[in-house]
Amino acid sequence: MRVLFSGQSYYRKDNGQAVFMIRLAEGLVRYGHDVMALAPSEKGLAQRTVINGVVVQTVPTLHLGHNLNFTAFSDGWVDDTITEFRPDIIHIQDHFFLNRTVVRVARRRNLHIVGTNHFLPANWSNNLYIPRSVQGVVHRAMWKDMTTVFNQLDAATTPTETAVAILRNQDIRIPVTAISCGVDQDEFHPQPQVDRRAIRAQYQLDPDRAVILYVGRVDREKGLDTLVQAATELDSDEFQFAIAGKGMYRDLLIESARNAMANGRIAFPGYVPSSDLPLLLNSVDAFVMPSSAELQSIATLEAMSSGLPILAANARALPELVEDRVNGYLFTPNDAADLARTVRTFLSERERWGQMGRAGLVKARPHQLQYTVQRYVEWYESVCRGSSFLSTASTHANPIGRSIN
Repeated sequence: MRVLFSGQSYYRKDNGQAVFMIRLAEGLVRYGHDVMALAPSEKGLAQRTVINGVVVQTVPTLHLGHNLNFTAFSDGWVDDTITEFRPDIIHIQDHFFLNRTVVRVARRRNLHIVGTNHFLPANWSNNLYIPRSVQGVVHRAMWKDMTTVFNQLDAATTPTETAVAILRNQDIRIPVTAISCGVDQDEFHPQPQVDRRAIRAQYQLDPDRAVILYVGRVDREKGLDTLVQAATELDSDEFQFAIAGKGMYRDLLIESARNAMANGRIAFPGYVPSSDLPLLLNSVDAFVMPSSAELQSIATLEAMSSGLPILAANARALPELVEDRVNGYLFTPNDAADLARTVRTFLSERERWGQMGRAGLVKARPHQLQYTVQRYVEWYESVCRGSSFLSTASTHANPIGRSIN
């Protein structure tokens, strides 16, 4: 099968959409499919490269900031790429500038085109500091803009049943199916042989405290203020929050921790390269995800696959991954007092950490990346045949022993 991907970024791995797109594209290549990816150019000028078997064609770009790139007038590049590659199906990852062009060209050519939704208006309005008094109106306008593009597709996926329900509450008129983003469990798994003290020293983490790690974009919508506020309420030297990653909100968060005199209980290790992330996850004691706007959370899946207990906001799709007091704890989103209570409970139940980690491994197992690749191949084939692909089909089917190409 020949699959053409298109999305706001391909070259970077610092946001969930790009990580998903890259892993699925490279997974398809490993199983014998031909894959090409269209993306805005990192350097502004069009360029073609091959990355792990995926042909990546970038188009001329004006970078606007916050992962938004202006790629209008790219019809010629898109048209020529499609003519050359001759895809069986086109898979877009968002509804922004480049993909509006891709949809327009694909429809003109009567090609099969599908999309995956990673979008929630809250992820944008919080970073743009849109006042709460007008967020409802703004969010409705954002959803209308999104569905205007996606309703031109043949079908769509989104990572969880929670995300499917959110999308169906909008004016979506195409079939929508839940398929997990998946996690590479060959890369993310328990590694008891890791020198925890050495890795902690590398990232300036306390060698003796219980370290509770967040990894991801350090942007306003991730709810990281809640960690700072909870740290001020926890007058304890038993633990340390570690907020790893980069983003627009990092400097403000560091300043906030300093002003709250909580910086001794919060570390900011900075960006963690992909090669180091499995080691870091195996060097801490728990993972925390305070965001209230997750349609799945690849970072949480990676932590579960590494055998960590999870502290997660009881919001959106996170309860699909975390069962309270089984593989971790759920706390009220944006409630520092409840997070502080949850941390106290976690610290008092040290004897259960291993049990919760093992329970997380069991819950993560159905999300293996190879299963995700298999599901997408089946979905693509069903769209090309014009047949239905029910969202009630098992997301946990084991593809071992079946042809994946």
